[in-house]
Amino acid sequence: MTSRRDFLAAVGALGAGAGVAKAASAAHERTLAAVGFSETLPLEEGWQCLFDPDGSLAALAVHGDETGWENVIVPHTWQTLGRSPGFVGVAWYRREILAPEVWREGFVRIEFEAVFHTAHVFVNGQSIGEHIGKGYTEFRCDASPQLKFGQANQLLVRVDNSFSDAMLPRMRSFDWTNDGGIVRPVRLLVTPRAFIERIEIDSDPNLAANTANVAVRAIVRNALAAPQSAKIFGFLRREGAPERQSATPEETIQLAAGETRTVALDEITIPSPDLWHFDAPNLYEAALSLEAGGETHHFANPFGIRRFEARGANFYLNGERVILVGLERMAGSHPEFGMAEPAHWIDANHHDMKELNCVFTRVHWPQDRRVLDFCDRNGILMQEEVPAWGPSTFAKTTPELQQQLTANGLEQLREMIASHRNHPCIVSWGLCNEVDGKNPNSRAFARALAKEARRTDPSRLLTYASHSLRSQPEEDMAGEFDFISANEYFGSWYPGGPDELRAHIADLRRAFPHKPIVISEYGWCECQASLPPGDANRVKIVEEHTRVMRESGEVAGAIYFDYNDYRTIVGDKGIGALRQRVHGIVDVYSRRKLSFDALRAQSSPIERLALKQSGSNFELEIATRERLPAYMLRGYVVRWLFFAYDDLPMDGKLDLLPSLTPGTTMTLKAATSLPNVRRIAAEIFRPTGFSAARTELVLSSPFFRP
Repeated sequence: MTSRRDFLAAVGALGAGAGVAKAASAAHERTLAAVGFSETLPLEEGWQCLFDPDGSLAALAVHGDETGWENVIVPHTWQTLGRSPGFVGVAWYRREILAPEVWREGFVRIEFEAVFHTAHVFVNGQSIGEHIGKGYTEFRCDASPQLKFGQANQLLVRVDNSFSDAMLPRMRSFDWTNDGGIVRPVRLLVTPRAFIERIEIDSDPNLAANTANVAVRAIVRNALAAPQSAKIFGFLRREGAPERQSATPEETIQLAAGETRTVALDEITIPSPDLWHFDAPNLYEAALSLEAGGETHHFANPFGIRRFEARGANFYLNGERVILVGLERMAGSHPEFGMAEPAHWIDANHHDMKELNCVFTRVHWPQDRRVLDFCDRNGILMQEEVPAWGPSTFAKTTPELQQQLTANGLEQLREMIASHRNHPCIVSWGLCNEVDGKNPNSRAFARALAKEARRTDPSRLLTYASHSLRSQPEEDMAGEFDFISANEYFGSWYPGGPDELRAHIADLRRAFPHKPIVISEYGWCECQASLPPGDANRVKIVEEHTRVMRESGEVAGAIYFDYNDYRTIVGDKGIGALRQRVHGIVDVYSRRKLSFDALRAQSSPIERLALKQSGSNFELEIATRERLPAYMLRGYVVRWLFFAYDDLPMDGKLDLLPSLTPGTTMTLKAATSLPNVRRIAAEIFRPTGFSAARTELVLSSPFFRP
């Protein structure tokens, strides 16, 4: 048996060697990182793509074909600007993998974070796995049985993004792009032959006792054709504080040949835990090791400790009532990236969302791992959804088709929960969107998914986003779940305005007196020929509708739709890769519109920020909102800047605000010895460093201090 040291050295040597892929750079192949698994090798460069208009399933037919292949980098989609946005169907991806001899002593898998929407995977012409009709969830294929060690191997992936009647999203029922390709990262996972596939973590804070109980389950697998005795052990620790570490009890287990087993470790109690909050996104790490046959596999997973619950008509985060606001982002909308978004674009968009005071978002489909990591580390609560979208999804379905759609939805739900359940940012699972909640077929589907979600992850809330609540809301299936999610477009998709919204909220409260109400979408869509263009309409909706929701006192959360103009198969504006709906406060390249600042102001927990001169001093009045959004402000900082010479910042200071409850007013004072002050700016920052509100005072004549 090769030692672990030799094994890792060989993997490192692979990274330092050449020839892993024809087009791969040596620098790329030296990349060896620990991302969830002990050893991973990203597969980004060295890929080639080939269109297959005939939709062949024969891997060998394209294996030796050297014509028509295009060099690409993965993640990749062909439906973007400068490529082939009109092509829908089958394409093939290939690259070489050099498998060093030492890998024979380990086990190699290939991890795909997402392929839209159907993938068949081959190594050296032999099938090693498939993932059918599930375009947004990750999957893994065992490569070891087909690898030829000590030489190059051909990895081939058949991708199909054809519209399908028996999967979700169904046919053309959805309102976003159907970008085909290997749209998220791919990795080689090189491990010992007994390894940890994933970890499930449940944390339950005892708020009264100031402790937290953490339960960890390891899903372990023996890939050998013989039984193995194994030990599993590890620790929990606070990220950034290695001294705050708790060991998990060691477990000895017997693994049968080829067995996959869930091993529940004894629960650990953490004293004085640092709770996760959108303004304090504290993270812990669960790190486990599986020792078997002289080899050890290490697996680490971050998690957060928090409690998010619905009590009566309100939401509570860690025992405190919160009234939440935010907005939704439609991924895949940059015309040159599409669904194959690079990390810097994901981060830039979500930085924008934080500057917009977003603390609560929802998404129509399972998200990229990098999106969830950003939300975990920067503080955005998320509702992640199964991509069952649109009233035609369950319209006129036969019993057989209904069964197929439900089975597909359940598979996507299970995979989404299994992959993402440890992310503290996710506080609810969305079962579907705008599927006509009075349709018995829709109700049967949602009930089946709700039952499975409560079985696999009972800690999170469930809801579905409804557009069928404007009349007889009590007849809608929305009332069967933990909170009400209502999409409203008075003045845009349907007639009306603030008065109709006010009446709608009152109807919702009468129909559902003991559930939180979330306005899960509102906004202005220039999707209908009768509607005038112009961002001024969007600003008006932002200000008027948010004000009505705030004044009603009945709304526990509101999500503006949406952040960006978005690429979509049903777009009424643009053509090709720029076919889109003009719906956002930024355009498809994230250039800001005037409505950006309007939404930022309405979403701020600061209702009023006013500067004035008082003799030789300056005063800043701060008033926090009592409603929508409303939450305790802890650790917020005011930055004062005094501008003088050439209107540049020449003096300043920082003030730490005391903890402020919703509806609080306070005044701060500041002075400067700087002569000839032209203006003063005051900005409030969250503990995470993102700006929450800003104001400035321009002096009619420079403030002179002798």
